[in-house]
Amino acid sequence: MMKILVTGATGFLGTILCSQLQAQGHELVCLNSKNCDLTQQDSLLKFKQEVYDRIYHLAAWTQAGDFCLYHPGEQWIINQQINTNVLTWWHKYQPQAKLISMGTSCAYAPDLELVEENYLTGIPIDSLFTYAMTKRILYAGHLALNKQFGLKYLCLVPSTLYGPGYHTDGRQMHFIFDLIRKIIRAKLYGEPVILWGDGYQSRELVFVDDFVNIMIQLADSVDNQLINIGAGEEFTIRHFAKLICEKVDYDFNAIKFDTERYVGAKSKCLAVGKLQEYIPDLTLTSLEVGLTKTIEWFGTQKEKLLPDNK
Repeated sequence: MMKILVTGATGFLGTILCSQLQAQGHELVCLNSKNCDLTQQDSLLKFKQEVYDRIYHLAAWTQAGDFCLYHPGEQWIINQQINTNVLTWWHKYQPQAKLISMGTSCAYAPDLELVEENYLTGIPIDSLFTYAMTKRILYAGHLALNKQFGLKYLCLVPSTLYGPGYHTDGRQMHFIFDLIRKIIRAKLYGEPVILWGDGYQSRELVFVDDFVNIMIQLADSVDNQLINIGAGEEFTIRHFAKLICEKVDYDFNAIKFDTERYVGAKSKCLAVGKLQEYIPDLTLTSLEVGLTKTIEWFGTQKEKLLPDNK
């Protein structure tokens, strides 16, 4: 049994990770913005007397969609505060612990292959530049603390995670959840489905349970590496929409596309050769099965599916 501290423990990923770690018998300290304000320099001092084997750092100040366009300054300040405070506490009070943190695929420059060697190379897409750079600097902090003090880390770069249990709490949703919600509401209430862009931008998905299993497996076996975790294939928004329409029994041809709206990167598919080296027998949940489970769960969230005027 290990003693583990988790930041961002009540988020989508954090909830599932904590559940899995607890099922394995580990002792957890689960932090969120309500019980520990990581932007405050002394926020972690009350946990310094414990000796942790691992720290999972999932906390970040961001949202999906076009959120990053409107909050670049806040994202820089808040995420730098969070990451600096976590790294400082790790170094000063928990140097024996291994830190497992989250990178971001938007840190990759859009004109380069999304392979780990390029994580700190080139210029990230402009609309996501600030958030991307805070994640690059977080990784640079890992490298620096490992180089000078020998601290052990693992930095994981996920593609978009999806699955049951996503937090539909008023924040902007990642594209796949927004797609599901719009199409189910169209089916239930006759609302129009208007998707941003022409629908030919491509995205990659990883089922969240798969990600958690990979995360824990790599944390057990790999030190001091940056590793992409993706499916190794991407599909267009139109493809995802058609699959959802089939499962919901909605006419895909009724969907409209607004080419004037923000779409982010045109393509985003992580190179997963390094992951396959560490886990050669890796098997992921199929898109068909994962989408079915996610749609079925979303259908139980009745309050999130009500028309906007209710």
